[in-house]
Amino acid sequence: MGKGKIVLAYSGGLDTSICIPLLKEHYGYDEVVTVVVDVGQPAHEIEEGAKKGERLADRHYTVDAKDAFVREHIFRAIKANGSYEGYPMGTALARPLIAEEIVAIAKKEGATAIAHGCTGKGNDQLRFDFIFRANGFEVVAPIREMNLAREWEIEYAEKHGVPVPVKKEKPWSIDENFWSRSIEGGKLEDPAYHPPEEIFAWTLSAQDAPAEPETVTIGFEQGVPVSLNGKRMEGGDLIQELNAIAGRHGVGRNDMIEDRILGLKARENYEHPAATVILTAHRDLEQLVLTRGELSFKHIVDEKWSELAYMGLVHEPLYAALNAFIDTTQERVTGSVDCVLFKGSVHVAGRSSPMALYSSDLVSFDSHTIDQCDAVGVSKYFGMQARLLKQIRKE
Repeated sequence: MGKGKIVLAYSGGLDTSICIPLLKEHYGYDEVVTVVVDVGQPAHEIEEGAKKGERLADRHYTVDAKDAFVREHIFRAIKANGSYEGYPMGTALARPLIAEEIVAIAKKEGATAIAHGCTGKGNDQLRFDFIFRANGFEVVAPIREMNLAREWEIEYAEKHGVPVPVKKEKPWSIDENFWSRSIEGGKLEDPAYHPPEEIFAWTLSAQDAPAEPETVTIGFEQGVPVSLNGKRMEGGDLIQELNAIAGRHGVGRNDMIEDRILGLKARENYEHPAATVILTAHRDLEQLVLTRGELSFKHIVDEKWSELAYMGLVHEPLYAALNAFIDTTQERVTGSVDCVLFKGSVHVAGRSSPMALYSSDLVSFDSHTIDQCDAVGVSKYFGMQARLLKQIRKE
């Protein structure tokens, strides 16, 4: 008798595919159950992952979590202007949901442990481990625990007849969902290496983008996008359509050196056209409807929210508290924003909201609604302490 049944967080990629035989050969588990969680990956990847899981594992599940991903994670990220070190998070947002769905299958199957294919150098190991351990499961991570390298994995897969989409000459590691597409590995690990165009799938280069700009209008209700160019759409559909529109204009690429949770610096390439446009529009709309005090404090909250989301600490009590504050501010973030897409850039051309804290009459130089002389008294007291200190120092 072996160790019983184990559930594997499965993607169909190299790391998780070789975990199936490893969990039996090296860890002694009797049964391996694979779970693919669909959070907006390409349909062919989900289908291929399911076929591999059904062929290689003892039992396989495919879970459709696309709607939950949009409602519970992407929408929250939009409200919080979720970004980490300057880019819209995608992989980080999906991991907690994927982990929770896998936990549900593990409980259903009566598994004794949950496995994943994360390395010991990245962030996902921590995001998964946090959820799995919080639900009382033992964690098994073959790639991390056996200290495996990519070349060894490819050779092991070939010896065991495990089909993988990675080849030695193009060893890109790609993670994709509705919100973002990340590309890493191989020559991309060299910060000085210039990424080839072949790694990009959602965006054209700025050079190949159309010579004419395109304007898109995004409608928001309570902080989340509900319409595109005047057409009401479900969240996932809106994001996918905007990905296509903004992507053909070369909007939404990031090539950066990122600080991982463990402190390692890593070279990362991202594509997130819709996320780039939506977050640009959302921040701009907030400037129109929120007070100076709200904006100042929310900037601090957004930064802390993004840090927790990046780490996958969605069950940290502070995360819930921050969401409560954010949700309150978003009650008034309703309106529309016009964004111009051109050669890899996006800028806001106009915005409107029924909740705008803006009065063209009060601010106009041609208006007499406010008597400018009233500002004289304010000016006399403005900066008084600093002026007094300056006089003291002169003396």
